[in-house]
Amino acid sequence: MSSSPISPRLVNGGLVLMDPTTSQILRIVVLQYNPDTVTRSLQIKSVGESADRSEALRLKGPAVETIKLDAEIDATDQLEVSDSTTLQFGISPQLAALETIVYPTSSQLQTNNNLEQIGTLEIIPMETPLVLFVWSKNRVVAVRITDVSITEEAFDPNLNPIRAKVSLGMRVLTMDDLGFDHKGAAIFMAYLQQKEQLAGKSPAGTLGALGIEQIT
Repeated sequence: MSSSPISPRLVNGGLVLMDPTTSQILRIVVLQYNPDTVTRSLQIKSVGESADRSEALRLKGPAVETIKLDAEIDATDQLEVSDSTTLQFGISPQLAALETIVYPTSSQLQTNNNLEQIGTLEIIPMETPLVLFVWSKNRVVAVRITDVSITEEAFDPNLNPIRAKVSLGMRVLTMDDLGFDHKGAAIFMAYLQQKEQLAGKSPAGTLGALGIEQIT
């Protein structure tokens, strides 16, 4: 049955890998099914319990925001239409697209090994692409993926996974992590400004709703 022409288009969440220097899009990973829940936590960066009283209301920087979600990947639709890649590999390509985000590339590892072999004194840690978590146009944030957990739940006759649940843990990156001149910092500033604009649309409360007439 075809969908109604007036039905809203479903928007999927996902990850975008970007070159932090050139802003070139390197890869887009679209979540096959949007998770039912996205859990966010905010850790406030206050001056600290031992701070002077004059600094009790001061913040050292943006809150540390972490995001957790569970995404499902299922090959059923692709198998029904006999997709050749799915028939050969199951959902391994989709899983690999997520897993390789948290690995240095094989070429980077080989380069570092070559530098070690010739006695290079200092080897710079390998830089990964800038990862953006996109959850609607109102929530686009640069993140560091902190943990990935994959539960493969079903397999084809060749033991290729055909259904899996992927748990992702992410930490939002701010200028405190990257510096103000970094592309990720500009993305965070746009994210924060969007929060401020949304906060301005929140209905204004009244003291009466709190059961008081004034604050003395």
